[in-house]
Amino acid sequence: MPPRLLDLMPKTVPPLAAIALAAAAAVPAGLATAAPALADQATPAVVDSTRHDGNYLSLTFDDGPDPVNTPKLLAVLEKHHVKATFCLWGDHVKQHPEIVRQIADAGHTLCNHTMHHDDMSTWSTEAIRADLEETSAVIREAVPNATINYFRAPYGSWGQTPEVAADMGMQPLGWRLAIGDWEPPGTPELVRRLREGITPGAVVLMHDGGGDRSQTVDAVDQIIPELRSEGWRFDKPARRG
Repeated sequence: MPPRLLDLMPKTVPPLAAIALAAAAAVPAGLATAAPALADQATPAVVDSTRHDGNYLSLTFDDGPDPVNTPKLLAVLEKHHVKATFCLWGDHVKQHPEIVRQIADAGHTLCNHTMHHDDMSTWSTEAIRADLEETSAVIREAVPNATINYFRAPYGSWGQTPEVAADMGMQPLGWRLAIGDWEPPGTPELVRRLREGITPGAVVLMHDGGGDRSQTVDAVDQIIPELRSEGWRFDKPARRG
């Protein structure tokens, strides 16, 4: 279990949740030593850092689009002039393509988060590729010619997905801090976890879909100006591993 992930675990998260988070964020064996690719190629190495060094953060949101929470989150991000990365669940994209267009029109980054949010850790490369191709296709039905630079595996269960995603031009996107907002603990607690858990260059995992994410939206609205006043800036995830 990587010590860095343990250091970042919110002290209020139960032991089993901490174990699950650390396991999910672990980089698959062999990927950390993947040979660097050419500048225009994705690599199988899972990235968890921002493009720039220093006090930068990258906000990423999973499991949308959601018809209630995603538009509210987009309004918050626009108010604070922050761009984020949205990891899109294909089934939800089919249900709410107009919200995907809102995300893209606002200049946010799109990420493939699979079609049905399945655990792909034991899937064959052929099955993974079929799912990722279908997901990208439905995203591009909503946003023709959309650029999809990233892929994130549901549950952090990577299996063979990094190699397949990289071959398709999508950089596998991990995270350095997950705030546990899938079990809403209250907005003040989410703000505390963000404030105490961030480190320079961290990709932060949050959710705009998959349930009631109103606490997450409120926490983001509160934390952005606080962090900015302390000298933090907001960035895209690293493009290459």
